[in-house]
Amino acid sequence: MTFRRIINWVVGLPIAVIVIAFCVANRQWIEISFDPFSRTTPFATMFMPLWALFFVGIFFGMIAGWIACWFAQGKWRRAAKEARSDLQRVQAEVVSLKREQQDRVGIEAPTA
Repeated sequence: MTFRRIINWVVGLPIAVIVIAFCVANRQWIEISFDPFSRTTPFATMFMPLWALFFVGIFFGMIAGWIACWFAQGKWRRAAKEARSDLQRVQAEVVSLKREQQDRVGIEAPTA
């Protein structure tokens, strides 16, 4: 086993045990209300287990982080796109210069 795989097991296994223990300990259903003004008869309510709310929060946090990273790396994607277009332009120029050189060599070649 590689060192990386051992570290993954050493870190991942305790985290998995903690998450499973959290899910088992928080099986009760809770009421989630999105109406901040009426506590007695809220407008929008949901019932779900506490562990499901925990995982939904983690999921939306991961999605928000992914979107933030994607926007933050926009300048690097733009720079890579510009570098690719410059490379294609230079490669096309090299091909045309080689063709021009071959044509010139063909014209200047002495004929017997």
